[in-house]
Amino acid sequence: MTEVVHTPRVFSGIQPSGGLTLGNYLGAMKRFVELQDAGEMPTIFCMVDLHAITVWQDPVRLRHATRELCAGFIAAGIDPEKSILFNQSQVPEHAQLAWIFNCVARMGWMGRMTQWKDKAGKNSENASLGLFAYPALMAADIMIYHATHVPVGEDQKQHLELTRDIAIKFNNDYDVNFFPVVEPVIEGAATRVMSLRDGSKKMSKSDPSDMSRINLTDDADTIARKIRKAKTDPAPLPDNVEGLADRPEARNLVNIYAALADTTPEAVIADHAGQQFGTFKPSLADLAVAKLAPISEEMDRLMQDVDQIDRILGRGAERAREIAAPILERTYDIVGMVRAQGA
Repeated sequence: MTEVVHTPRVFSGIQPSGGLTLGNYLGAMKRFVELQDAGEMPTIFCMVDLHAITVWQDPVRLRHATRELCAGFIAAGIDPEKSILFNQSQVPEHAQLAWIFNCVARMGWMGRMTQWKDKAGKNSENASLGLFAYPALMAADIMIYHATHVPVGEDQKQHLELTRDIAIKFNNDYDVNFFPVVEPVIEGAATRVMSLRDGSKKMSKSDPSDMSRINLTDDADTIARKIRKAKTDPAPLPDNVEGLADRPEARNLVNIYAALADTTPEAVIADHAGQQFGTFKPSLADLAVAKLAPISEEMDRLMQDVDQIDRILGRGAERAREIAAPILERTYDIVGMVRAQGA
């Protein structure tokens, strides 16, 4: 087996299924910007619109959500010149490699995916084949760039483990060391941001209550109002983080504060121990407005020129294909596909 040295490279993506939230920002975008600005590895970020259609999407809304997500990436600090920024469907190599991986992955592996069980539920016979095969496409998203590091939330860790399994099985099946064994990057105080109305549930754009989340399109007044009205308990903040163990809403707000302030929950507790939430929540609201309102304003400005967004996505796709096409070509060669000379 020929040893291949894989260049460290970061890849991650977000579904453009409508409505960016504080959870998307703290759990993904903020960390993407940090990785980009660190400059230690090339960074590739994607609007995974092929994943979005594993459940039906209104075409007009999907186009809007894809452009809005691009605006969100840029407003949060992603520089399309420093990072490659594009939407998945403009790079056909993703779907082409996904078919190869569909033939490598096993049905049993897919059936054990927690998100498949959660999303399909008791109606799995009517769920789309795409929803079932979602993890193989996710593996292709990563491996088509030979990405070595993937910043993800805790809820995607199982899919990253499957990506590793697919890469290892492909390498073993064809006696190569072609695909890297990817490393998940799961870190930060708020990698899993919870609902403002129920600290036991993840913050979600699908929650029927708009008060359960902070949207990145919310203005300053709305952000502050939602923080002030967030569910809490009557006890003051404890003097150590262990005191938050059975207080999910309190823990969530402390984690959000820590993530927005680029500090730790321990430091937040040290500064605010003994405070009632009537005092703590206004401080958190001021911090959230200071950090998030400029993003909302910049997103609004960018969405006034969707042609420019489309140009950014198109150029990003061109740059992405420069990396992806040779990797797919070599994959086809390894598998044994006959290719026309010079194709």
